[in-house]
Amino acid sequence: MGHWAWGMGHWLMGFSAVISLIPLIPLIYLIPSTQSPLPLIPRGGPEFPSTQSPIPNPSMLIPKLSEFTIRRHANAKSFQRGEAYYEADAVMSLTQRGNLLLAEVEGNENHPYQVRLNFDTDGLNSVKCSCPYDRDGWCKHIVATLLVCVRQPESIDERPTLEELLSRLDDQQTHRLLQSLVAEYPKLIEAIDRHVNLITYSSAKPPRIKPVIHSTIDAKPFGQKVRQIIRNAVSAWEDGYDDDPIGEELLSLIETAVDLCERGDGNNAIAILEAITSACVENWDDVADYGADNYEFLPELNAAWCEAILIAELTPGEKVDIQVNLESWQEEWDADFDLASEALRQGWDYPPLVQVLQGNIPEMGVWEEQIPDYADDLALIRLKILERQERYQEYLYLAAAEGQTEQYLTMLGRLGRVDEAITAAQSQMNTMEAAFALAKTLAQQDSLSEALDIAQIGLNLPGNCQYELGIWTSDLAQELNDQEAALSALMAAFQVRASFVDYQKMAELAGENWETVKIDLLQILRTFGSWGSEAAKVDIFLYEGLIDDAIHIVNELSSYYADLIQRVMDAVISHKPSWVIANARRRAEMIMDAGKAEYYDQAVQWLKKARAAYLESGRKADWDSYKAKLMQEHGRKRKLMGLFKEKGM
Repeated sequence: MGHWAWGMGHWLMGFSAVISLIPLIPLIYLIPSTQSPLPLIPRGGPEFPSTQSPIPNPSMLIPKLSEFTIRRHANAKSFQRGEAYYEADAVMSLTQRGNLLLAEVEGNENHPYQVRLNFDTDGLNSVKCSCPYDRDGWCKHIVATLLVCVRQPESIDERPTLEELLSRLDDQQTHRLLQSLVAEYPKLIEAIDRHVNLITYSSAKPPRIKPVIHSTIDAKPFGQKVRQIIRNAVSAWEDGYDDDPIGEELLSLIETAVDLCERGDGNNAIAILEAITSACVENWDDVADYGADNYEFLPELNAAWCEAILIAELTPGEKVDIQVNLESWQEEWDADFDLASEALRQGWDYPPLVQVLQGNIPEMGVWEEQIPDYADDLALIRLKILERQERYQEYLYLAAAEGQTEQYLTMLGRLGRVDEAITAAQSQMNTMEAAFALAKTLAQQDSLSEALDIAQIGLNLPGNCQYELGIWTSDLAQELNDQEAALSALMAAFQVRASFVDYQKMAELAGENWETVKIDLLQILRTFGSWGSEAAKVDIFLYEGLIDDAIHIVNELSSYYADLIQRVMDAVISHKPSWVIANARRRAEMIMDAGKAEYYDQAVQWLKKARAAYLESGRKADWDSYKAKLMQEHGRKRKLMGLFKEKGM
């Protein structure tokens, strides 16, 4: 929200432009956005709708956008689900206003999700969705929206930009419109209040590197808000609610300080953080008895303090005051502010750090003695600041010194120093995650063959993203018409997460070598025990007619997998009726013997499978005998007997 808040500030300071909050109403009032912007090098401007004229040719709506681009930014599962959403026409509306695209996408909730795309002549600038997805890459709603842009650009509804709409109104009309909007969306007044407060007390333009010398913001409302959050939590718990709303709401307040840090305003960020932290410490006893814990938001608070300290311009006296407060809060609140304290101690003038930033990198990096647990966190915060200030060479020195290999390699790639990145990767890249990050960065730089080489190396490194990297690498290899590499990468993905769709793709890629490849894949299925792969294994074994293998997968599964087990039963009933009978009877009898009336319906479903297998094998008499035995043993269980009759048993 940092860029949005700054863009909103510019609009609010111009009276008639207050209405710029209109496009944010679905996100502010209905559902908060959680998607992150594209990991691109900053373009120097806020993440806010451009005022350029709409691109006239719909087929060229977003430059450099293709289905491969979408695959590069979404993991395999999100792309697959997004394509299913596209095919199901889940994208209800797609509107273009200049260089801004807004979409509504049907999902699992009652209201549609809001997707927001911002682009310019170089391609996409930012991509956001209001869904709670927070994993790697784009969510399925974004994928579905972009697939519409690529495959059905003629369906996009072109509308006037915000600037064009506002130009039709005078100040009085703008007043009335804003009042009407607040009447329709009452919570909008809270957003306006928050941003007006920030803008009124903030400098008109954020400094690029050096912040203001002293705090100019009125931080009291933030302390008041903390106290209100705590009072509301106490009331909720006394009324019997179990949820803990404190952490989420405090994180939202902390984010306000982080937004100021992103604008270079460290002093005002510190003022806000001081108000938040003081109010928490002073009032925490009110919620401690209800089991409230500060672990949910304390790491973010500590990191926010660290970042604010590193970009603020503080006098020696102010540094002493902050350190005294941090130590006091740490003791009173059982909190850990070591990261922030270290940032305060070192600043940017710490001699070992100065040496590193000049390119003189010692063995211990920026540390003279033992390296603390928070060293990586401190390094990453420093790197974020250096990147924001466009101090890229110092960024590279620090990343190298602190062993932040992924950040070092990807920055080289983002700066277009592809040869350096590849050379460094050969000696420094040691995790699958680092390789994946560098490969995606190189692909964004259109160095596709180099990206493929790095990705293939990454598949042989240790890490926890083998499936995602394998799918991504296979798609890239197909884009480059390298079928062998595509097959190899897809097999690597299959080794950790079986998929029937991927199995069929490998059959296409293998061509005449499929029979040999298939033997290896089936052996993988029989030997690896990845949780959650049962359905994929069953799909593949049944597809290949390997009945015994399918039975082996489901034989001992709990009835939680009833649908999967019964699907195998239906498939093998003519070949293995005895197994169906034995397995179905065992599951039904466990329920009936235990007298679990709430599960009698499931018991009857199992008995229906047993009955079908008896009849399929010509053993109707045996079924009648078994049924009579059940009636004798369980005849007093009226609910069960009623279901017997109802289901025609």
